[in-house]
Amino acid sequence: MDKFKITGPSQLRGTVRASGAKNAALPALTVSLLTDQALTLDRVPAVRDLKTLRDLLQGLGIESQDGSDGSLRLQAGDDLSSFEAPYDLVKKMRASILVLGPLTARRGRAKVSLPGGCAIGVRPIDQHIAGLRALGAEVELEHGYVLTHAKRLQGTRFSFSLPTVTGTENLMMAACLAKGETVLENCAREPEIENLADLLVTLGAQIEGAGTPTIHIQGVDELGTGRHEIIADRIEGGTYLIGAAMTRGDVRLEGARPEHLMDLIEALEDVGASVTTGDDWIRVEGVGDLVARDISTAPHPGFPTDLQAQFMALLTQTRGVSRVHETIFENRFQHVAELLRMGADIHVEEHTATVSGPTQLSGADVMATDLRASASLVLAGLVAHGVTEVSRIYHLDRGYDAMERKLESLGARVERIPGPPTP
Repeated sequence: MDKFKITGPSQLRGTVRASGAKNAALPALTVSLLTDQALTLDRVPAVRDLKTLRDLLQGLGIESQDGSDGSLRLQAGDDLSSFEAPYDLVKKMRASILVLGPLTARRGRAKVSLPGGCAIGVRPIDQHIAGLRALGAEVELEHGYVLTHAKRLQGTRFSFSLPTVTGTENLMMAACLAKGETVLENCAREPEIENLADLLVTLGAQIEGAGTPTIHIQGVDELGTGRHEIIADRIEGGTYLIGAAMTRGDVRLEGARPEHLMDLIEALEDVGASVTTGDDWIRVEGVGDLVARDISTAPHPGFPTDLQAQFMALLTQTRGVSRVHETIFENRFQHVAELLRMGADIHVEEHTATVSGPTQLSGADVMATDLRASASLVLAGLVAHGVTEVSRIYHLDRGYDAMERKLESLGARVERIPGPPTP
């Protein structure tokens, strides 16, 4: 398994372009299950989760090919007999559950492994199942798999008990081929859901309200062909902007949409960073002293849970006491133990972490436990004195496209040290 060797401290300075959003590309790829015609996607990031999903889709009869212009072309092949997403692939990435809705809607049946455990907490799929049943599917749980069957889904009105991103995406895709109108209520509002709806509409779906709590879908008989661009990854981009503030640097993020990161922008300004924006760029300068600021994670448009760990690393460099309240996942403070090894002053009680600063971090050997925890340890290594080695960065590779190269272009001293192949 590879690791990062980071020599600090350093400042991030320069311009970096945002990659396409992993969390928008994942559902976009599964849309290929809803049509027998070609789907072309632009700005698909080269991250491990997308490779895993392409392998899964290949087993379901979807052929994919990289274009010379950086695009990705997907199309159903001749053999569409498979409807099973096996455990050995689903266990690598929980987002594999996104094939459940499209398979049920298009092929009339699905057999998808339950995703199982997750390092950052329990992420049940009960809302996915309840929604498919509301659409008329027969759903059973058997030997660790979800089995569905439906001749054709029927439009319905369904209200999520709590907003769920993948649940909203799964049911929105399924409802596109249902007979009649479907109304989904208490939906997640993330930009990635809007991006998915835009793609589906391009292929002929009829959807209104994506990005709001209520989505209306008028079912159609079939979807066609089209080309679609994945939006910028707000989490990847936000990570580099946080790095700019905590290293007292100056980073301009291009190809980004400021409206997708308003809560982070406000938090960065509150701690003392200078933030300027344009239509498709954000610039953050770390100027002067940084001051403490409380944050509480919340569904979009609140502060993203996927930026909580990175922002906590920043708070170790601010003057005063900050409190970080995690409301989404119960185990998303696993990075704290590793930050403590580097000299951070953090106390955790239930779902709240109290961070006292500023503290001078020192280089240490640390271990990544999940995707976003990996990013927080890399940021900590940028301001730490000495050498920090972050192991198990295969977590990082799941969601960050060439992170070490992007950081090097901004002036960081980061080296990828190859190790044995990741299992």
